[in-house]
Amino acid sequence: MNISLTLILIGITVLVSWQAFEKPRLLDRLILWPPAIDRHKQYDRLLTHGFIHADWSHLLFNMITLYFFGSLVERWLVPMIGHIGFVLFYLSAIVVAILPTYAQHRHDARYRSLGASGAVSAVLFTYILLQPWSLILVFFLPLPAIVYAVLYIGYSIWMDKHGQDNVNHSAHLWGAAYGVMFAVVVEPTVLGGFVQRLMHPSFG
Repeated sequence: MNISLTLILIGITVLVSWQAFEKPRLLDRLILWPPAIDRHKQYDRLLTHGFIHADWSHLLFNMITLYFFGSLVERWLVPMIGHIGFVLFYLSAIVVAILPTYAQHRHDARYRSLGASGAVSAVLFTYILLQPWSLILVFFLPLPAIVYAVLYIGYSIWMDKHGQDNVNHSAHLWGAAYGVMFAVVVEPTVLGGFVQRLMHPSFG
């Protein structure tokens, strides 16, 4: 029996997020709050913040993205690193994506961060590395994945420097970078394959 780890991760995230919506004290314990890590050594927050969300729309957007791209990445990674390896890839992406944010706001008692966006970005950019010319729907407009990637990175860099929208764009950027680096470490030939596909566009 084939078990979809992507669906399991989605299910756990939805369940934990829903419980956090209902229980503010749970959300307060799981959210990334840097002083709690720095002062009270609650290092688990570097991971747990990736399983809670600000609201249902935030949760829905992340989980829909993970659903559409996670399964393909899972099918590619599992034969090489196993089921546990895929889960560790996702969990480590949550942590790696948030580390620069934690370092920047380490002593800022007013700062909070939550959401799976860093890990979802890692999954998405692994997919783009594998299928750069596949079409991604952006507000119902089909864009080649590589074009979406360029726009995504450019927008995230600009918003990270100038934005005031309470979105952790830094986590998006570091998650994307981690997804690419992880894929290349696991299978170095993927980079050459990406370049080859990039030079031979095939939309679909």
